[in-house]
Amino acid sequence: MIAHAPSRSPQIALPDADATEALGRHLAALLQLGDTLLLEGPIGAGKSHLARAILHAMMAVEGGAIEDVPSPTYTLVQTYAVPRGEVWHADLYRLGDPSEVEELGLEAAMGRDICLIEWPDRLGGGPFDGGTLGVSLSHDGEGRMVRLTPHGPRAQRIADTLAPESAQ
Repeated sequence: MIAHAPSRSPQIALPDADATEALGRHLAALLQLGDTLLLEGPIGAGKSHLARAILHAMMAVEGGAIEDVPSPTYTLVQTYAVPRGEVWHADLYRLGDPSEVEELGLEAAMGRDICLIEWPDRLGGGPFDGGTLGVSLSHDGEGRMVRLTPHGPRAQRIADTLAPESAQ
């Protein structure tokens, strides 16, 4: 993977669960094979909720049956086949060392499939390619705040589409 310095890091306010689901639908429409979302934030910040919204939107829009999307906290990785390809949903919270990622096959999926990775700090820090977008969720009163950190031009285009007022 090629390292790119992040440029703009727009923020998006998510006042409620409906706004999180709307962001998930928007992301689902933008993501392509090879894209990776790094979902960061404390426990309860909405990482799994956002990943579930993305997956449900991909399943619904592309004519597939909407499957149950459990958090992969115990399985570590769940894969989903959608018409545009495979989506990997990983929760790395329980990993003790970045070397354990290799056993999951996740690094091979990054850059090839769509990857939604919770607790990406367990990856060991990159470098990340141009289709990698950091999505940091935090509590903001009753809602959430999302900060987008693009790694490269493709991820920057996604971030600018999601938060056009920050694109200059």
